[in-house]
Amino acid sequence: MATKVVMAQLSPTMEEGKLVEWKVKEGDEVSQGDILAEVETDKANMDIEAMGGGTVRALLISEGDVVEVGALIGVLGDPDEDISDLVDGAKPSAGAQAGGDERDEAASAEGPEDEADDDAEQAEAATKPAGADESRAEAEPAAEAEPAPDAADAGATIEEKRSNGRVKVSPLARRMAEDAGLDIARIEGSGPGGRIVKSDVQAAIESGGPEAEEEAPERGAPERAAVPSAAVRSAALRPARLEDERIEASQMRKTIAKRLVQSIGPVPHFFLTTEIDMGRALDLRKALNERLSASGVKVGVNDLLLKVAAEALARHPEINASWAEDAIQRHGSADIGIAVAVPDGLITPVVREADRKGLAQIAGEASDLIERARNRKLKPEEYTGATFSISNLGMFGIDEFTAIINPPEAAILAVGQTVEKPVVEGGEVVVRRRMRVTMSCDHRVIDGATGAVFLQTYRAMLENPLELVS
Repeated sequence: MATKVVMAQLSPTMEEGKLVEWKVKEGDEVSQGDILAEVETDKANMDIEAMGGGTVRALLISEGDVVEVGALIGVLGDPDEDISDLVDGAKPSAGAQAGGDERDEAASAEGPEDEADDDAEQAEAATKPAGADESRAEAEPAAEAEPAPDAADAGATIEEKRSNGRVKVSPLARRMAEDAGLDIARIEGSGPGGRIVKSDVQAAIESGGPEAEEEAPERGAPERAAVPSAAVRSAALRPARLEDERIEASQMRKTIAKRLVQSIGPVPHFFLTTEIDMGRALDLRKALNERLSASGVKVGVNDLLLKVAAEALARHPEINASWAEDAIQRHGSADIGIAVAVPDGLITPVVREADRKGLAQIAGEASDLIERARNRKLKPEEYTGATFSISNLGMFGIDEFTAIINPPEAAILAVGQTVEKPVVEGGEVVVRRRMRVTMSCDHRVIDGATGAVFLQTYRAMLENPLELVS
């Protein structure tokens, strides 16, 4: 009996998903629990598993397509089973869309993939497009049928590809080859129809492939002097002129837009700023890292800020709370979200029960969460349910900023850089390492004086951090 493959709801806030890569092709035999596809959700790339066994009979959407949760995307069944009732007229929902409007000639011959997909590839989410045979187009009345690869191109030699100019390559693979100084036409492609993808370029780089050769000038065009690859890369950073460009929003960017509109409108924000002397805290961090050097654990400034926030929240439970329409919900543990910038968005992995953990444990957990967040490998429970968040832009040279609260949290702390500056102490001017922090507060939960007292505690603990190890 045929089994439907649908776009599963892979995170609590997921409303639609983007197909990054099919892990199977039509005709493959699969068992229950096998990975069928990789999908970009609103926060991470996750896998869709087979709910039953059988033969892959139809793949109804293409890599790069976006469909709503619950939409039919494939069919499993017996090899000779009639599945026409399932696939005839099966279309992605009205929200389905291809990756983008602008494609290079090679990409348009292979299906709906654009430069928006490069972010997913750079995050190591889409490592290699799945193989697709020509029969797939016939089984896809839903999405726009993909043109079959040119037979001549599929069997063409490298020299023939160079002579006819039809080199099929994804945008990311092309950029990688240019940065590495490789001639893209001399790389063998493993994608559909011989298309060159990221993994092909990586293999060429690892094998020390041929250096890029200057392209032959068009007939009648003046010859151009050879340009060093470094100069090419530098020029690419600053185009000769700006052009209009439409970049399709990723699933993460759509969710960020929706959540922040929900936050800045209904949530009444107010902001409190204070300046902290970081001298003793940084000295403590240095001493701790010297002591922990043999273990391989390294405490970062953010780990210290997180631990102090957790201790301050334990002392001020009125801040570790959220608005619940007709009540204020106070939380039994300090679950701290860490704002992490990722390609095309932001995600906040959560360190659970930070008020009950030591600095070394927090440092280890935070490092692991941040690494997997940047690779889009977090599970939903690892980036939801924070009770308080910290956003640190100090490493970018930002002195001070305000952050938008992530509902249902009642506060978020925005951290600036630590700088040496002159301050007056005891009537004398001395140089101290100072850092400014701004707390955004939900006025439905936190009043001005309540937030100010919390920041007093936070500042006092950073300026006298021995309390953390006492």
